[in-house]
Amino acid sequence: MKTLTAFATLAALGLTTAAQADIRIGATVSETGPAAFLGDPEAKTLKMMVEKLNAAGGINGEMIALTLYDDGGDPNKARTFATRLVEDDEVQAIIGGTTTGTTMSIVPVVEDAEIPFISLAGAIEIIDPVKEWVFKTPHTDRMACQKIFEDMKAQGITKIGMISGTGGFGASMREQCLEVVGDYGIEVLADESYGPTDADMTPQLTNIKNTAGIEAVLNADFGQGPSVVTRNYQQLAVGLPLYQSHGVASKGFIDLAGAEATEGVRLPGTALLVGDLLAGDDPQKPVVQAYIDEYQAAYGEAPSTFGGYAHDAFAILADALARAGSTDPEDIRDAIEQTSGLAGTTGVVTMTPEDHLGFDLSAFQMLEIQNGNWTLVQ
Repeated sequence: MKTLTAFATLAALGLTTAAQADIRIGATVSETGPAAFLGDPEAKTLKMMVEKLNAAGGINGEMIALTLYDDGGDPNKARTFATRLVEDDEVQAIIGGTTTGTTMSIVPVVEDAEIPFISLAGAIEIIDPVKEWVFKTPHTDRMACQKIFEDMKAQGITKIGMISGTGGFGASMREQCLEVVGDYGIEVLADESYGPTDADMTPQLTNIKNTAGIEAVLNADFGQGPSVVTRNYQQLAVGLPLYQSHGVASKGFIDLAGAEATEGVRLPGTALLVGDLLAGDDPQKPVVQAYIDEYQAAYGEAPSTFGGYAHDAFAILADALARAGSTDPEDIRDAIEQTSGLAGTTGVVTMTPEDHLGFDLSAFQMLEIQNGNWTLVQ
């Protein structure tokens, strides 16, 4: 079993210029804008890991140059920056695509240029069907639906209400949930939605509350919308279990919605959120703890799930580069596809030509918020 901290033995850090470096990696993330709570920790993580790797000697003695752009969550800017990374910066691999929208704008660029790309976004369409040059680190929205419905079924819940954002992630997750919900003997009795700028979801939640027979509610979305939903849910005293997506699996969600409103909320999340609760022999535990300690030391704050996605993407790429012994994009792509048993913050990754994600539902933890903190659902 390998761990993602193993890349530190391959190389070391200090950001270098493209002229000095032998390996050129590009990134475009949403460091500012509406998805900054996702992209900012991703950018910080990539900078930290490149510096650490170069300080340790690089990969097979070759230094890494990271060219990082901030697309502000704008798909058009993400596509422009991806094109610049390929044509002007001549990178050999790209990490990024903070959101589904920015990722999908990057995909045709990397596919045309034949440059390996590791996405940090959640929608299943990113890697299903498999695209030759595209990989990703977060669990898919379909997996989130399945993990949630597994838990609902275990609780004896058979009738639910759904409320979803109309943006890329929310719309995709809603579609995926509706496709698989019947597999768990669960019926959706109410199906509401809201826009990305809506500041009050009381009308939609009132409709759900007034629908007879509903036993729980699922909110499919990321960003600020779920925090509004959670606060309105408490204000309306709906009184039913509330489930959220992995798109809000961060302390920021608890802080924004409030500890009282989030009490009892369940959602699927990564091992990073509950590293101290993992078993001592869990292969992810040392990786998670090392990342938390390093990020805390570098930035004076705890990392988020989303920073963890960037951590895993860079570690997968570093591992592939070390094994490939080459900076040829096709060789790097092939090596990523041969990743095996690599433990990260999100799961233990084993890629194949048919699987460009590399883990299953067992990589998800079902979490419940209690007293403003994450707890494991047993």
